[in-house]
Amino acid sequence: MAGQSSVFRLPCHGRNPRYTQFQMPRWVNVPNLFTLLRLILVPFVIGAILAGDYGRALLLFACAAVTDILDGTTARHLGLATQAGAYLDPVADKCLLSGVFLALAIAGLVPRWFVIIVFGRDLYILFAVGFLLCLTSLRSFPPSVWGKVSTFVQVVTVVLWMARNWLSTPVLNALSSAMLWPCAAFTVWSGVHYTWRGVQLARAH
Repeated sequence: MAGQSSVFRLPCHGRNPRYTQFQMPRWVNVPNLFTLLRLILVPFVIGAILAGDYGRALLLFACAAVTDILDGTTARHLGLATQAGAYLDPVADKCLLSGVFLALAIAGLVPRWFVIIVFGRDLYILFAVGFLLCLTSLRSFPPSVWGKVSTFVQVVTVVLWMARNWLSTPVLNALSSAMLWPCAAFTVWSGVHYTWRGVQLARAH
């Protein structure tokens, strides 16, 4: 049944038969498997970009995006949300987006200053979370509204840049170039907002 751990019983031969019960860890469930699949897809998306196969990169990125929708949906509807999933899901998202931006920069397709902003914010948040974990009792760091907006804008930017290099139309060229500025602005602002939230949470604990 959904929400219950898988159980396997092995009969023990003897006068008084007993059953040995093996339970799968609660984090081994369908939503987390979707998240792991997203992580597995990351090197394939990066490889396609570096190989110049942007159509395949877009298709793989779309598959990864579908796993992001499915893991959240199944976790909510089947009651399978776990702490491991809460940590793993944003890690998978960051690996995917940061990996794609890095690949685009290595291929010379996006400006390096833009990738530095994206990576800089992610590293800053990672170190800040580690700092709070070590010095406070905080163990939960839910995403903020601005963090979600920033992630959405980054996804749109990534898709436009891959589509630009695949189809190379004037409209895509203009849109992808224009998206760099709002994407950079939302990325920086979300970092500022996370800092403010982190200070408030640290004071409360």
